[in-house]
This record gives sequence, C-alpha cells and structure tokens, in this order.
Amino acid sequence: MGTNSEDERSESSSKRAGAERYASREDERRFPRVPDSDDDDDAVMVPEAGSGGSRSREGTDHAREGAIATDGGANAEGDSCSPDTCTCGEKTAEPAAESTGDKRVATDGAGAANVDEMGELGDLEFTEPAENVSQDVDNGSPDARVGIPDGVELETPEYSIRSRMNDIETPDEKTWFMELDEAVIDEGRCIQCGTCVAACPSDSIGIGDDGHPELVKMCTGCSMCWDFCPRGGLRYERQWKITGGEDNVKGAGDPITEFSAKVEDDWTDQAQDGGVVTGILSTLLEEGEIDGALVATESDEQEWKAESYLATTTEELIANAGTVYNQTMALGNLDLGQWEHKLPDKSWDELSIAIVGTPCEIEGIRALQDFEWDYQAQNEGIRAVDYTIALMCTKNFNYHSLMGEQLEEQRGISPSEIGKMDVLNGKMMVYDHEGEMIVEEDIENFHDAALKGCDECADFTGFCSDITVGSVGSSDEYSSVIVRTEQGMDAWELTEPKLDYHDLEDKSAVGKLQGWDKKKAFESLERPFDPDAPRFIEYTDHAENYGTTLNPHDDGH
Repeated sequence: MGTNSEDERSESSSKRAGAERYASREDERRFPRVPDSDDDDDAVMVPEAGSGGSRSREGTDHAREGAIATDGGANAEGDSCSPDTCTCGEKTAEPAAESTGDKRVATDGAGAANVDEMGELGDLEFTEPAENVSQDVDNGSPDARVGIPDGVELETPEYSIRSRMNDIETPDEKTWFMELDEAVIDEGRCIQCGTCVAACPSDSIGIGDDGHPELVKMCTGCSMCWDFCPRGGLRYERQWKITGGEDNVKGAGDPITEFSAKVEDDWTDQAQDGGVVTGILSTLLEEGEIDGALVATESDEQEWKAESYLATTTEELIANAGTVYNQTMALGNLDLGQWEHKLPDKSWDELSIAIVGTPCEIEGIRALQDFEWDYQAQNEGIRAVDYTIALMCTKNFNYHSLMGEQLEEQRGISPSEIGKMDVLNGKMMVYDHEGEMIVEEDIENFHDAALKGCDECADFTGFCSDITVGSVGSSDEYSSVIVRTEQGMDAWELTEPKLDYHDLEDKSAVGKLQGWDKKKAFESLERPFDPDAPRFIEYTDHAENYGTTLNPHDDGH
C-alpha cells in the first residue's frame, strides 16, 4: 500500500509540474491556477512574479523556538518556490517521513508559530505592552489605505461619500442648539433664565457648572430652544400685548391697580422692603391655592449664590425671604420630579405652583404656556404654574463677577460679611449683618459684573406677570405693587387683610425708570423693536441684524 501511494503521489506531482511548466511558457499565463477573466478590467492589477520576499520568520525576532523550518534545506538559502520546485515544504512532503514516522506538518510558508514538529500547540507568547508610553497609533489620513504593494493602485470609495455629506449646507429652516450657542451664549448675551432648558422637547439641554445652558445629549434641531429664548428668537415685546393692555409699550404698562404696601409681621426684617412677595405666597399656600412656590434660595456651598428652590411651607418662604442678585436658571428647574418628595400626593395635572422671577423669566413661562407642546421633563411644571410674580429689574449680575471680583477682590468685602443687598435709585447698596451700610456706589461702577443681555431688555416692570413687586416708587419698608391680571387680583384680595397699604406713592418714579430701561434697550438692540411683529424671530433675520454666523456647523463652531 505504501509503494502504491508513493507512485500515485509521484504521478500526480509529475502531471502538475508538467502542466505548470507549460503554463509558464505563456507570458499572459504567468500565474498558474488564476483563471482567465472575460472582462478587460485594467483596474485589476497583480504584483510581478517573484517580486515578493521570503515569508519565512526564521532568523527574525518573531521566530519561535521549535517552529518548523521551511527553508527547504541548507542549499535553498535565498531560493523561492517555482512551478518545478517547492522549498517551503507546503506542496511536497518527503517520502521518508511516512516510513520513519517523523510526521512533519505542512505550513503556510510563514512558519507555524507556537507549533512543534509534531503539530502540538505550545504555550502562547504575547508581547508585553509598554508602560508609561502612549500607544503607537497611525495618525495618517483616515481615507488613505496602508500596506499596498508597490505599483498597485486600488480604487476605493474612501471617505468621499462622507466628505460630500459634510459639504451639504444646513437648511435655514432648521435651527439647532448650536445656533443658540453661537448667537447668545458664546456672545455673552445669555440672561440665564432657563427658558431654553424648559422648551427642549428631548431634554437635550442641561445647566452647566458655569450656570449657562449646555447640550447634554444630541440635539434634534427642533428650533424650540431658539424660538423661546428672550435674547434669541422670542420677540419679548410681542408677549406684552398677549397678557396685558394695549398700552403696555408705554410708561409702566396698563395695570389694573397699584399700591405701596408692606406686611405687618416680625419676620419682615429678613424680607426685601415690605415682604409683600412672601406675604402673598404664604397666603396662597394657606388658602390651598398653590402647592408650592419656586423661589430663590442661597446656596449651601457658596454664600450669596442663588439657586432655585420649591418652598411648600410658610416657614420655608420666610427663611428664603429677600433678594439675591444673580439668576437661578429658574425655568430649567420646573421638573417636578426633583421636588416630588415635597409635593402632596396628587396627579401632576392637579398641582398648582407660583413662580417668582425676573421679567425675562416671566416672559419665557408665558410663551411656553401658550403652546400645548410636550416639554418632556419640564412639562408638568410649566402647566402647573398658575401665579407669576415679577420683580422689578433693570439688570442682573454674574455671581462670580459681582461677589468675587467686584466686592471681594476690588473692595475687600467677603460674601460672609454681607447681610443684605439692594439696588435703588441707581445705587448698589450693601449692608452688613447689623444693618450698617458698607457699600453705596453708582450701579454703573458694577457694569462689568452685569449680564450683557440685560442691556437689551425694555421690561423693567414685568409686563407679562400677574403681579409686579419692587422698591421703586415707595418709601423705605414699603414695596411697590402693580396688579396686572385677574389672577393677580385674586391673590391680592386674599392677601389684603394682612397688609398695610395705600396708593402707590410715586407712579412717575416707576414710569421714569421704565422709560430709562426702554431707552437703554433701544441703544443695545441690534434688531427692530416691534410689538406688532410676529412672536418668533427667524435665525436668519437675527444673523442679518447681529452679524452672527448663519451655519456655525459649517464654520467650525
């Protein structure tokens, strides 16, 4: 049987060698076993025969002890396989191996690493990774192929499709958070009202450590963050005519009535002016009109830094009485889920809350409530707001700029020393814990700490609110109160028995400061001020007026 097998193998080998010798005589058939192609495809190219080097690993750093030699013997050094001979051991096996029992394993020509002469797998060997050294990564062009033999050209799609996609201009009708970032946040015009956070229907916008909006997951390009931003797409003066009288562009607006008032109670020492805001909110709580009020509280970590807080008891309201002169991103904290532990056991649509904020925040909540869209996490909170109280405001401040740079660094006053702050009659007034005034300066001296976007606001008295409260127009210890809506009138009538009040002492003072605020806005606004124009401003129109990049995606934003 052994002799017949050898004869058969010899005859087979002889026939194969003869056929290959015949094929080698024809130039166009240089590569045996490669079939002819019916296509004349010049793109298909193959390397020249014999151009490749030896593939044996022996003699290299990668050779393994015990790996099968594939050099074909001592006399084959530098030789390579040909149609007539095979020096790698892959195509032929020595007849003696069968008879002697020395079984040699055919290899692929590169040497079978980790396999001994009997074909047994040995211990695997791994290259030890380098320590304290970055991985050696090919930083070449991502559309360049590597390891192509010399003289070979390969036509591939590369990244051409992606490149063409990247060259497509962003449609003008689709506005992304990136546009808001470009035109408002990066420009320093953000007023930190949080309207964009509340408006986002995919909860893609959060609040960063710097107190500004930031993208926390992929933007869908729905345009709503832009549309509702009072410094972006929301024409805030158009909102005034929705909730107030036709005169709202003039003077102090068209209120139902106005008073100078204060609450007669011991706790008002901690309050700003007459404590009217706290008095109204506590009355609404006691009467069951609301389940809580979103107000500002002082941060536990940073003194005089404001944060949003849902007060659900009179004690909590009193503890947080007073004014803190920086924004809280209030509308970004209307996710009632975070306050669920404090709210009564009711369905979300039965809850009622009040919100106290600056005029721009009230403009934002009014606009959001005018549309029945689903605002995701903030939706129930937006729908639950039944009472709005605006604080008279000419401008607000960046916390770090006001408390850190202006007061502590430049004036040597630590936040821990401050007991009360007030902005009145164009002055910044700071008091210590004993009530002694330690700073009284023109507010213009603190201009660098003010939010730049506040200059564009013409709404000193909160035209969109149910009730406006401030100090302008009333004497010390009294608050000026402007009632604008029927909802505000209901709240006032409930609170009236607790109040000491009389007609507003100085209407002209309120109107004068409103006029000054409006004049300042006209000087700062780059767009037309038009209460009769559409509510939303197209990004393309804003870009034309402010010189903002139309498609920041394509401009490397």
